[in-house]
Amino acid sequence: MIVVRLNGGLGNQMFQYAAGKALAMKLNTDLKVDVSFFNIKPENKWTQRYYELDVFSGINNIASNEDIKPFLDVKNSNRLIRSFKNLGKYKYFCEPDFCYTEKFFKQKNNTYIEGYWQSEKYFKSIESIIHNEFVFKDYSSITNKELANLISAVNSVSIHVRRTDYVNEIGLQQHGLCNVEYYQKAVKFLSEKEPEINLFVFSDDTEWTKHNLSFNFPVTFIDYNKGKDSYEDMRLMSLCKHNIIANSSFSWWAAWLNTNLAKIVITPEKWFNNPEKNTKDLIPNEWLKM
Repeated sequence: MIVVRLNGGLGNQMFQYAAGKALAMKLNTDLKVDVSFFNIKPENKWTQRYYELDVFSGINNIASNEDIKPFLDVKNSNRLIRSFKNLGKYKYFCEPDFCYTEKFFKQKNNTYIEGYWQSEKYFKSIESIIHNEFVFKDYSSITNKELANLISAVNSVSIHVRRTDYVNEIGLQQHGLCNVEYYQKAVKFLSEKEPEINLFVFSDDTEWTKHNLSFNFPVTFIDYNKGKDSYEDMRLMSLCKHNIIANSSFSWWAAWLNTNLAKIVITPEKWFNNPEKNTKDLIPNEWLKM
């Protein structure tokens, strides 16, 4: 059995699950997810997060307390005892760096893995399986279904603007914001490559986008998927022909799930303000950085 610790929002949880799935399949064993993180109340200005993989129809493998306990006994041991216990049945592996590491696939059965694992290199070998696992449940509303039909009928481009938790002091230090110039430059590039584009703007701060983003193309602002229905924005973005994403794992996954073989994905050159985060393996080679 492989147990993967989930944390963060939907995009982070998807990275963690996908990496864990790839490792479990390599070892021909089961994958379970530890959701205990979501019982912790956030300190300072961190956003409260919830388990969200239940938006997909085929994922139902939450680890029990009995599953998790022997792994946490190893994790919580001091270094000397942990080294000894790692020789036994249960093992603990923490992400050593933010970029891809080959050590991940050197882990053995009965390992608990903790980290972000933000690179498709972890699950590229099972790409089709991940696509099949990340299939959304039925639409939460007729409005979303009608918008999906419109998106499919035009040369659609999604634009994702992430703000709320990126605007506070901690968010700005860690992530930073994509500015208006980034979106203008990306739309200009796409308009020169693709005829008659239709823009669909998704954001957690729609009022800001309406007041600050202006384009000479048809624009639809999506402002009704809130709370437990927020995942619908990821689904709708994934249905667009092309994607302009923010420095956000949420829109990263929307672009990755986009099955248009001719898709153009534009991503910000700078993903983090935090210089300690090495993002060299985060962006697929086919995507364009601006």
